Amino acid sequence: MKRIAFLTAGVAALAMTTGCVSQQQMLAAKQQTAMQTAASRGQFDMSCPSAEPILLSQEVTQPALQGPWVAGIEREEYTIGVQGCGQRRTYVVMCPQGGESCFAANSGAVADAIQQR
Repeated sequence: MKRIAFLTAGVAALAMTTGCVSQQQMLAAKQQTAMQTAASRGQFDMSCPSAEPILLSQEVTQPALQGPWVAGIEREEYTIGVQGCGQRRTYVVMCPQGGESCFAANSGAVADAIQQR
């Protein structure tokens, strides 16, 4: 019984400390990783090792699926422009909470698909 009380107190303490982190703090914590992810993708796509990232926007997005039986993952989302060698690209970089890595999606591909319709 003592063990259950200890675990319950630990979970409650974790929930309280996790709830104290603001969205701005979450975004700031992953911003550098997101910038490096976009820079690496842009340098590869443009064959330009000197390409540099520029933060355009950032937000915390809610899970697409959420319900009593499904729990999606909240994530930080950054729109980052990368420019160099006379070229520019825009990437949407997503970083799932609880993970250490990010994924750079090419937002230009979406715009190209819309224009082709």
